[in-house]
Amino acid sequence: MRSLLLSLTATLAVTAPAFADPTFTYGKAEEVEKVKDVEWSASTEAGVVFTTGNSETTTVTAGAKATRKTGQNKLAFEGSLTYARSGIRVIDDTNGNGLIDNEAEITTVTSETAEAMAARIRYDRFLTKHNSLFAAALGSRDVPAGKEGVYGAQLGYARQVYKTDTAETTAELGYDFSHENLVSGNSLNIHSARGFLGHHDELTAGTTLDASLEALTNLNSLNLPTGRDGGAFMDTRVNGKVAISAKIGKNLAVQTAIELRYDHRPAPLNIAGLAPMFVPEASKLDTTMKASLIYSFF
Repeated sequence: MRSLLLSLTATLAVTAPAFADPTFTYGKAEEVEKVKDVEWSASTEAGVVFTTGNSETTTVTAGAKATRKTGQNKLAFEGSLTYARSGIRVIDDTNGNGLIDNEAEITTVTSETAEAMAARIRYDRFLTKHNSLFAAALGSRDVPAGKEGVYGAQLGYARQVYKTDTAETTAELGYDFSHENLVSGNSLNIHSARGFLGHHDELTAGTTLDASLEALTNLNSLNLPTGRDGGAFMDTRVNGKVAISAKIGKNLAVQTAIELRYDHRPAPLNIAGLAPMFVPEASKLDTTMKASLIYSFF
């Protein structure tokens, strides 16, 4: 079965948003146990906001998902993009008289406030109804957070720990490797232990709740460009998400979601004009609030 979704998405970023989360997808045995042949599914989403005049902003979001199921195997791909550019008015006392006395001394400066993208491909092999193994390859970019590019892989074991007619909880344990190319010019290789907990619940007919929590902590020592302690277990990262979706028609649904990402040892702040040897950190916490209107064509 093939499906195609188009989502018009408006995103409010409380801080500079990190990549939107391929991290939160996990495998479920029920997805493949009734598949007799090969089953495909796919979805896309896109959103754009433009303002001009007194406020000049451009925000673009896009995403795509695709899965292939056969036998006890599932292959899934996810990709996302977030870009935001804003212009603010600043003053420039060009004649040096200490006053702003003509319109030429009021200019607009533009900057990228969000530039993030991510892609992930994951393979699940279901051993039994409640147990599976998985492997994934990941890539991402988040310039405001100081990361020019992040490339890595994950391996692990997943188990369904709770199941009712309307709810399900899955836990994962495994290994994560990330190679980070930082905006500062440095690079890091991070070997981490990873734990994940995901929950899906059908609250009422047509209304679902999805929540997830992921934690990663470094196993190796890191030489951090910020000068902070990069010893084992010091670079702890936590990702969380809660989303509620509700159908408002046969082919229409609305979703609200909040995501958070915490990095105990963030990358260097992506800002120009810093004094030599002064390397401030980016914010430790990124949060994103999102509302999506989703229409299903078939």
